[in-house]
Amino acid sequence: MQTNIVLTITGPDKIGLVESVSKIVVDLAGNIVASRMAHLGGEFAMLMFIRIEPENLSSLSGNLDKFVKQGYKITSSETTQEDPSKYKGWVPFEIRVNGADHEGIIHKIAAFLSNSDFNIETISTNTVAAPMSGTELFTMDAVFLVPTGNSFSAWHKPLQALGDALNVEIKVAPFKG
Repeated sequence: MQTNIVLTITGPDKIGLVESVSKIVVDLAGNIVASRMAHLGGEFAMLMFIRIEPENLSSLSGNLDKFVKQGYKITSSETTQEDPSKYKGWVPFEIRVNGADHEGIIHKIAAFLSNSDFNIETISTNTVAAPMSGTELFTMDAVFLVPTGNSFSAWHKPLQALGDALNVEIKVAPFKG
């Protein structure tokens, strides 16, 4: 039975990093089941869910040591495949947030979702300078799960009011994958 590992690698951005790490996994007969990778500031961050044979775990760790010597930080955690019945029947929605950047947007939206007992599956945020003014513009894309029996209008209106209070546009739609 294969072992499931969540692996994170952060450090200086350089060409070939993804190829080097993925080659190590493939050479050890492992599979990158899911990943998120991004250039953040001057760093590159990799988050991967890997399946690998237990007898190859020490080789994986040994092969990744060369990145530690190059200034990368590496963590790995053994995990299990999530129970598919955990959120059975929950409805996935996607949210898109746009507006002028300011402190607290992510926190306030995450707090709303959490206080509503919704489960956040993914969040991706970014800021870019507006073309004419240079004002920092914020974007957020997320997917969250809503328990069955929750009326869309019961939580959508308060979420829109939160967007108004934050001076951002919030669009919510059923997740289409």
